[in-house]
Amino acid sequence: MTDYHFVAASERFLTVEEPLEEVLRERRRNYEENSKAIDFWLVRQPAFLETNELSAINSQLPKPAAAVVSTDPTFITFLKLRLEYVLEGSFEAPSAAIPDALASTAA
Repeated sequence: MTDYHFVAASERFLTVEEPLEEVLRERRRNYEENSKAIDFWLVRQPAFLETNELSAINSQLPKPAAAVVSTDPTFITFLKLRLEYVLEGSFEAPSAAIPDALASTAA
C-alpha cells in the first residue's frame, strides 16, 4: 500500500482564488531539473473523499471540491501552511474502500 497525503478545499478556491497553478508548475520544473518522478496530482471532485474514513473531512468541504494529493507529506504540510484555508488528511491505497485512488479521479 501507498500512503497518500492531501489538502482539499473548494475547487474554486484551489484553481481560481489561490495561485496554486504557479506553485505546482514550479514544483514540476524542480522535479524535471532533478530527474525526480512526479509524486503530486491536482484531483478535481476526488472520489476518495466519499469513503467512510474521510467523511468528516468531506462534510466540511464546499462542493465541488478539489485536492492536491502527494506521496510527500512535507509538500502537503507546505501547501497547508501556504494555502491556509484547506483541510489536510491522508489515506492508504489501494484498500477495500479506495481500490485505486488516483486512476479514476486525476485531472
